[in-house]
Amino acid sequence: MRTLVTGAAGFIGYHLTRRLASEGHDVSCLDNFSHYYDVSLKQARAEELKRACGVEVQKIDLADGQALTDFFSDQAPDVVYHLAAQPGVRYSLDAPQTYVQSNLIGFANLLEACRQAPPRHLLFASSSSAYGANQSHPSAENGLTDHPLSLYAATKKANEALAHSYAHLFDLPMTGLRFFTVYGEWGRPDMAFFKFTDAMRAGRTIKVHNHGRMKRDFTYVGDVVEGLVRLMNKAPEADPSWRADDPSSATSGVAPYRMLNIGNGQPEELMRYIQVLADALQIEPKLDLIDMQPGEVEVTWADTSALEALTDFRPQTTIEEGISRFAQWHMAHYPAS
Repeated sequence: MRTLVTGAAGFIGYHLTRRLASEGHDVSCLDNFSHYYDVSLKQARAEELKRACGVEVQKIDLADGQALTDFFSDQAPDVVYHLAAQPGVRYSLDAPQTYVQSNLIGFANLLEACRQAPPRHLLFASSSSAYGANQSHPSAENGLTDHPLSLYAATKKANEALAHSYAHLFDLPMTGLRFFTVYGEWGRPDMAFFKFTDAMRAGRTIKVHNHGRMKRDFTYVGDVVEGLVRLMNKAPEADPSWRADDPSSATSGVAPYRMLNIGNGQPEELMRYIQVLADALQIEPKLDLIDMQPGEVEVTWADTSALEALTDFRPQTTIEEGISRFAQWHMAHYPAS
């Protein structure tokens, strides 16, 4: 299968590319190597992909529509995994235009490129942040996503709407994935689990928002990749049971389109997560309990029944297993000074 992974030098993109290459797929990779976090980590991922898999990550910014269209015309991928995006809830308060360029213009350019050279299946990354103020738990794909609490969440909501319109107008099969707090080796330094590890190993105090009362559906990156691979050949069709008088936002009656959660289905208290990480590092953490930050939600919790019904797979790596693997990687990749 000719596959394309955007954001291949990113966290999930790196792991997915390795998996696809190991299974013999012809993998093309794009990334813009943005400086949102330490670009040397992205370069290290790209170098590891080349060393271990023989895969080259090409530098293309999705905001460059012509470059993207030319790439699609040349490569004509069968399956597209769109994982490139400007991530982060808090950074969207400081740099909104970055999210507009990457998550809105970049995604629109990707859809246009797919229209010109249609793949069999486009799978794109959304986020649990899309559920926003809807705190009905566990979060099901047909739940309301009309009240995003951050610009980042709003761009993901917009991506879902744009995808549906293109799926309908041009018969492009699309699956959107709402990821829930992904963690693991080669992770992003801007994410809490990485920041906590850096701080603990340096003897610094950890700032714990909402006084540690938040719960997150922590999902190990290997489980996310397993779900993505199993979905490759599960291109959606229009849902014959969809009702216009009682519409579901998870599927469509007029387009080959679906939305799916990928989460562990078991939220964990943030304080427990920190303690498991501290135990893995064999460090006693120093905590500074502070208030909630704007744009955050108290609980994330994925209903993964739709994913399980479609793929016969449910993420189930425990935080003890996943954090242990991440801690070992962090200590190897960032030796103590």
